[in-house]
Amino acid sequence: MDTAPDPRNSQWRKSSYSGNTGGDCVEVADTRPTGTVPVRDSKKPSGPVVTVGAGAWQAFVDGLR
Repeated sequence: MDTAPDPRNSQWRKSSYSGNTGGDCVEVADTRPTGTVPVRDSKKPSGPVVTVGAGAWQAFVDGLR
């Protein structure tokens, strides 16, 4: 049984590189238990949330740089 808070109730943020044009963006929630990073589609905030490990997320971000 998962007792963690629902990530949909978290504070979400978009990359500052996304701009305000409504393009293809993801949002992440920073206020989660250490070791997890919830990710969602910014165009469908009520849609599914994917939670990845912090190490995997960091590797993804590093690969974008």
